Amino acid sequence: MPHPNSRGERRALARKLDGHHEPPTSRGFEDKNWKLIFRRANKLHRARQIGKLWPYREWEKLMADARPLRLLFVCSKNRLRSPTGEAVFASVQGVETRSAGTARDAIRQVGMDDIRWCDLVICMEDKHANRLKADFRQAIAFKPIHVLGIPDDYKYMEDELVDRLRETVMPIIKQAE
Repeated sequence: MPHPNSRGERRALARKLDGHHEPPTSRGFEDKNWKLIFRRANKLHRARQIGKLWPYREWEKLMADARPLRLLFVCSKNRLRSPTGEAVFASVQGVETRSAGTARDAIRQVGMDDIRWCDLVICMEDKHANRLKADFRQAIAFKPIHVLGIPDDYKYMEDELVDRLRETVMPIIKQAE
């Protein structure tokens, strides 16, 4: 049935229907119990006023303790230094680790997913930090970057390298917690 265009057509249609209208189209409004929704909204508002619900910032602080600290170790080719850092600190409670390299031929090259994933970036040398800042300028802008100053003179899991990593990274982890 076409929609009436003029007032006269609308009145004629109203007389024809004689107060019997078609059922309204269901948009989901008829199914909702509006009194319960109104009461629920008021209850939530009142709970916030008296402090029964956690404000988002406090909740985030509480949940930060539950979530482990995520460390990203970065070196050039991801063959010796950063995999050693990943292996050493993977066993530390409350810490998750990943390692990656900045070179194009790295075993695992640093990607945007790694930058988003981590809480702290730990670079072995200044050139790695500079490369990350150049490649991921916006993503890395608010991530803390720590440069350890460890040259590429060590083998994988060499005792000296492990000791040096523990000496330099453990204070960073304790400070971040």
